[in-house]
Amino acid sequence: MEKEITIYDIAKILGLSPATVSRALNDHPAINSKTKILINEKAIEMGYQSNTFASNLRRRRTNTLGVIVPRLNSNFMSAVLAGMEEEANISGYNLLISQSLESAKKEISNAKTMFNSRVDGLLASVAYDTDTFDHFESFIKKGIPVLFFDRIIDHPKCSGVVIDNVLAGFTATSHLIEKGCKRIMHVTGNLKRNVYSGRLKGYQDALLQNNLTASNELLMITDLSQEAGKYVAQKIDEMEIRPDGIFISNDICAVSCMKALKEKGYNIPDDIAVVGFNNDPVSQVIEPNLTTVYYPGQEMGKVAIRTIVNHLKGIQSIDVSDKIVLPSELIIRKSSLKEID
Repeated sequence: MEKEITIYDIAKILGLSPATVSRALNDHPAINSKTKILINEKAIEMGYQSNTFASNLRRRRTNTLGVIVPRLNSNFMSAVLAGMEEEANISGYNLLISQSLESAKKEISNAKTMFNSRVDGLLASVAYDTDTFDHFESFIKKGIPVLFFDRIIDHPKCSGVVIDNVLAGFTATSHLIEKGCKRIMHVTGNLKRNVYSGRLKGYQDALLQNNLTASNELLMITDLSQEAGKYVAQKIDEMEIRPDGIFISNDICAVSCMKALKEKGYNIPDDIAVVGFNNDPVSQVIEPNLTTVYYPGQEMGKVAIRTIVNHLKGIQSIDVSDKIVLPSELIIRKSSLKEID
């Protein structure tokens, strides 16, 4: 391997002091422009690489933010990360991204890696089975800000960026009721997570407000996968009294369920009206197109990065009282437009 070029090598060849070379490479105003040009040209010629990492460590910052997501292969999370990348580039930060694969054990390992990598701040959307804050405590003790997004953990020293999942669940269910549905099923994910418990609460509130019964038979807790959608369709087909509407907490599961129901001979929406969640591209591929809740992923990513960077700059603090709630919107398509008698 070739020897790594240092400022001392450049200084020796040019007959200058290492301090002068260092200042010129860092564009110090005390060094005149001709000397800066001479030193920078020689540095390029010799293949000098600035050790930014070591320099940042001396200043106790790395200009790197850690991001932990449940899964990378999700349209919603891709939108969030696109927003994060855009805002991070504007703010002069790099992102170190990892996925927990919906495993608390992997999330703990990810957090340890982020901590040892000396990230300036951490942004996390927690896994299905995460039930403790312990693996984030080392960041808090060290004064490293932690901000949760989408799936959050409430902590007095951490903020979060979310949508109002209760309102979104209420709006989706109320729409089905307005379209004449009386027996509405709700398919959701692990209720440890705020996103799913919130949507369930909104569903229950809408039923209660309209004097409809929320029964255990009409609540299904799944992993919201494509396989779960097929399973839900099978269970519906086996029911003596079937639902006439379904609110499903993500579009992948909803589309899979619709497809399976259609294969069994059900008409969507006349037999069963369907509402999904996330506004994934797949919602406009299935026929009829899926009514769904628009979840502003890219905006969530931008706001999350902007918030943690402003905290690092001392412009704003982040704690649980500063939770940021973004708006969502019900996008009505044909899957829920049941003809009312």
